[in-house]
Amino acid sequence: MQRGSDRLSRHRDDEMKHELQGLLRSGHPTRTEEWHDPEPTADDDPEIAGGPVTPGQAGASLEAVRLELARLLGRSSFPASAGDLVRALRRKNAPDALVEAVEGQPRGQRYANVQELARALTRREGP
Repeated sequence: MQRGSDRLSRHRDDEMKHELQGLLRSGHPTRTEEWHDPEPTADDDPEIAGGPVTPGQAGASLEAVRLELARLLGRSSFPASAGDLVRALRRKNAPDALVEAVEGQPRGQRYANVQELARALTRREGP
């Protein structure tokens, strides 16, 4: 007997194909129970389809820039100079606008954490 090919799996495959036919033909959920359908996005969910967050972009707050930098760099990249951070961002395939913004920072400046870098990029002093 071969693994994974028994009588029950073939029948289960046919049953699953039958269940999915309505969805594939109509293009929208066909179940009567709403709990089966995925939930729509909430009003306060982070924006995903807007593209990468970069300093200077409309709506690029200190918090949004900090979150994007933290996602890309992590804790192990700090403390570091602007040049070190540019190399780290390029290794992580960061958006060009973000890399260019970090390249524009003074060469001798060192950053202890993501918060300092985000403040420098957004040119806003926070608490």
